[in-house]
Amino acid sequence: MWRIGLTGSIATGKSTVLKAFSDLGVPVLSADEAVAELYAGEAVAPVEAAFPGVTRNGAIDRTLLSQQLAKDPSGFKRLEALVHPLVRARITRFMDEAELAGHELAVVEVPLLFESGYDYGFYAVAVTWVDEAIQRQRALARPGMTVEKLDTILARQMPQADKKARATYLFDTGMPVHETVKMVAALVASIKAKGPKH
Repeated sequence: MWRIGLTGSIATGKSTVLKAFSDLGVPVLSADEAVAELYAGEAVAPVEAAFPGVTRNGAIDRTLLSQQLAKDPSGFKRLEALVHPLVRARITRFMDEAELAGHELAVVEVPLLFESGYDYGFYAVAVTWVDEAIQRQRALARPGMTVEKLDTILARQMPQADKKARATYLFDTGMPVHETVKMVAALVASIKAKGPKH
C-alpha cells in the first residue's frame, strides 16, 4: 500500500487536499485529529501530570494548556515528548489498518512533518503550497489570528520553498478548488495504475 504524507505551511490548503483524497474513498487521517482523540483519551493522564490543571470534563482543555504554555514556553518540549510518540503510534496503526483492509493508498496529514525530522514510514510526501500573499490573506481571515501570531507560527515552520524542494508531489492551491480536486484525482489514478507498493 502507498503510504503518503501530506504537509504544507499554514493556510496552504492541506485540509482541502485531504478532503479531496477522502472524497475519492482514500483512507485519510489528520495528525491534529489524532491529537484531539488523544487529548480525550490516553494522553489525558500524562499531560495532566506534567501540566496540572489543564483537564476539564475528563479531557485536556486546549485553551488551558495554551495558557500554561504561553507562561512557560519551555513546556512545548515536554508536551511534545509526551504526545508525539502517541501520535506516531496512532498514525502507524491507522496505516496498518488501511493496508489490512485492502486499500491501495492512505494519506496522513502532518503539518510539521519536515520540521519534526520523523518520516513516519511514508513512501512519498505531497506538499501544498500557495503564493505567500494568498497564504497571509487566508491565515489572517481565520478567527483569532493576528499578524503577530501568524509571524510566530511561520517562524516555527520551514519556508515553503524548502518544503517544495523535498516534495514527491506538489499541489498549488492558489487556483480554484475544483482544479485542486482534479489534481488529486489524477494523482490517485496514477498511483492505482502503478499498483501496490510493498
